[in-house]
Amino acid sequence: MEFTLGLAQTCHPEDGDVVALVDRMAAQAAARGVDLLVFPESLMTSYELPVEEFLASAQPVDGPFVQAVCQVAARHGLWLVFTLNEQAEDGGKPFNTAVVASADGCVAGTYRKAHLFEAGPYSESSKMQAGSGLFEPIQTPFCTLGLGICYDLRFPEVARWAAVRGAELMVYPAAWVAGEMKAHQWKTLLAARAIENEFFVAGLSRADAPRYIGQSCVFGPLGECLASSGPYQDLLVCRVDTSRIAAARENMPILDHLRPELY
Repeated sequence: MEFTLGLAQTCHPEDGDVVALVDRMAAQAAARGVDLLVFPESLMTSYELPVEEFLASAQPVDGPFVQAVCQVAARHGLWLVFTLNEQAEDGGKPFNTAVVASADGCVAGTYRKAHLFEAGPYSESSKMQAGSGLFEPIQTPFCTLGLGICYDLRFPEVARWAAVRGAELMVYPAAWVAGEMKAHQWKTLLAARAIENEFFVAGLSRADAPRYIGQSCVFGPLGECLASSGPYQDLLVCRVDTSRIAAARENMPILDHLRPELY
């Protein structure tokens, strides 16, 4: 099946009105025929906020932020993937959560980031807690959708887990931090996840320079780059044809040759 994927490569809005930003990007995407629109990691709440302010801003999945974004999805007739600073029910640190909203404005799925980024000066565990499970791929009108978030990309098990459960498109909302070889690693890892699982992979990074790289990409099941963007705020649009997955896997039946008893 063919459909149009949109990656809303945004910066955190200076005025703080994230819902207005989402609405503007959704309107542009709808005008360009997008079916599924993805927003980057750290959409609702900027990581740069002080810890106490970051913790205080968290909301539940049924809170006003998710409700407002779901209304945007319904208004523009789009499926959306976006990220939430999710309040923990037990009062602990929030979760970094991706939400899938259907075109009728309902929450179709959620995923709490499993792997927290702990490297150099960065410690996500100071502001959030890790999720305890992976995202069970869900059926949309266009494809079976899998999800990971940012640092999850460096763990191939996440994508493989989704692939063996039928995912056709793996999406990684991210706030990919700039640094030595980081853009090269980002693109290489996205391509690798596509090649080793023979499905589509899309990576979407925030574009708040100089901290985050932007450079969002979509890769096909043979590892070919189908679309890419630069380092600035952008709406990247790409046609995806999921029928190409079967041809790739017929030629190179990797998933049929797995030996899970060995690893």
